[in-house]
Amino acid sequence: MALSPAAIMERLAPVYGMPVHTPHGDAVAELILTVLSQNTADTNSGRAFIAMMNRHSSWEAIAAAPADELIATIQNGGLAQQKAPRIQAILRAVGDRSPGWDLQFLRELPLEDARAWLRGLPGVGPKTAACVLLFALGLPAMPVDTHVERVSKRLGLIPQKTTADQAHDLLESLVAPADYYRFHMLLIKHGRRICQARNPACGNCPLEPDCPSSLLGAASVRSAPGS
Repeated sequence: MALSPAAIMERLAPVYGMPVHTPHGDAVAELILTVLSQNTADTNSGRAFIAMMNRHSSWEAIAAAPADELIATIQNGGLAQQKAPRIQAILRAVGDRSPGWDLQFLRELPLEDARAWLRGLPGVGPKTAACVLLFALGLPAMPVDTHVERVSKRLGLIPQKTTADQAHDLLESLVAPADYYRFHMLLIKHGRRICQARNPACGNCPLEPDCPSSLLGAASVRSAPGS
């Protein structure tokens, strides 16, 4: 039987510390930073975001900037040719639907209505919407990035064939809403430091004794008499 999300957090917290959830309140910034973070390191996306904000005085200015200029500004963040037009399309849509680019009203909507509003923006998928809801607005949503998805599958929480979109709904049904932030952050840290995509350090993993994907367990089965 797979470890419960609560048991996973209990074992990981002494290793990484229990994360404290403090929503920052800037939903548009979270939207754009999440787009910049796709398929790139946090350091690079952060630098691209800072460069963009230093060059332009407002969200309106970014939305109206020449496309080539914005591409050059965020080049260090990776995939700038794809991300720049997506960022501008999102900002234009937000400006049209919420003049002033203030998304605090989403806090007052039913959760699924707020999620649907965000998903209605150009190119905004379940992860980006969940990041805005959780990190900026403090609403209960579960962002599932590659680390959370990989670790959850290795631990047997969700089936191996689960898609990234499906993983959001499945994990939200398994984890208590009050634990979404803690679970998300702990699995990201674990996926980066120990349960990596290649060569996971199973020997250093506090979950290893109960992990169905443990390389140590697989090795012991292969070396057992008669195997």
